[in-house]
Amino acid sequence: MDKLASLRAFVNVVELKSFAEAGRKLRLSRSAVSKYVGELERDLGVQLLNRTTRQASPTETGQAYYERALTVLADLDAADQAATQAQSTPRGLLRVNAPMSFGTIRLGPVLADFMDVYPDLQIQLVLSDEQVDPVQEGLDVTLRIAELEPSSLIARKLADIDRVVCASPGYFKKHGTPKLPADLRQHECLTYGFLSTGNQWKLTGPDGEDHWIAPQWSLCANNAEVLRDAAVKGRGIAVLPVFLAEKELKSGALTTVLDDYKPPQLTLYAIYPPTRHLSVKVRLFIDFLVERLR
Repeated sequence: MDKLASLRAFVNVVELKSFAEAGRKLRLSRSAVSKYVGELERDLGVQLLNRTTRQASPTETGQAYYERALTVLADLDAADQAATQAQSTPRGLLRVNAPMSFGTIRLGPVLADFMDVYPDLQIQLVLSDEQVDPVQEGLDVTLRIAELEPSSLIARKLADIDRVVCASPGYFKKHGTPKLPADLRQHECLTYGFLSTGNQWKLTGPDGEDHWIAPQWSLCANNAEVLRDAAVKGRGIAVLPVFLAEKELKSGALTTVLDDYKPPQLTLYAIYPPTRHLSVKVRLFIDFLVERLR
C-alpha cells in the first residue's frame, strides 16, 4: 500500500466530501481514490468514512485521523520545501492579519525591518480585531492575541504579553485608590469587549488566589487604544496590555494600581493553515517575529 498516496486521497475526500471531486483535484479516477481510501481503512482495521451516493463524511474516528493526517502531510510538505528552497530568496506576496492595536503600535516597525532584509517580498497587512478564518481569507500568517480554541490550524507562540490595572493620577485623586480587587466594584471601569472572560476581570493575588470582579463599566470597547485614551482623560480604570500603555506609564499620564494582583498574561500566536506548504517566506517571517518580539 502507498501510505502517502492513501493519506492524501483520504484528506481530500474529507475536505471535498466527494470521491469524484477528490479524484479531479488529485488527477485520479474516482475508483483510484476509493481504492486508496479502502486500503487505508483495511490497513488500520477501522472505518474512516461514511459513504452515501452523494457524499462522503468522516466517522468520529475518521475525523480524529484526518486531523492527525493533516499534520503529517504538512510536516512532510514543510520538509520538502525546506530541502528544496533553503537557499532561495523569498519572493511574491505575503498576506498577514494582525490585531488592530498590536499592528499599529508594535508590528509596523518590525514589518519595515523585515522588508529591509527581504526586499523582494510584497506584504499585504490586514488589521482587524475580528476572529477571521485564515483559510477562507487566504491568509499566509494570522497573528492572534487570544486563548486558542482546538483547531486543525498550526499555532506557534511568539510572546507573552503582560497587562496592568491602571488609570490617570487625576482619577485616583478624585475617586480614591483601590487597595483590594473588591474595591474595583466601587469605581468607574473601562472594559474590553473581546475578553474570553466576558466583562469580568480576573486578578491573581500574591497567594495565588484568583479574584473575579464584575466591574461597573462606563465604557466597553472592542479596541484597547480607545480604553487607554479614555483612561488618560480620567474616565476610569482599565486593564491594559503593557505594550499599549508603555508610553503613558513612563510619562506618568497613567499609573498602575493593585500591583500585587496580576491580570492573566495574554499570549501572541502566529497561526497558519497546515494544508498549505510552509513556504520560505512564511517560515522566515515567523522566525523574524520570534526573534524581535520575544
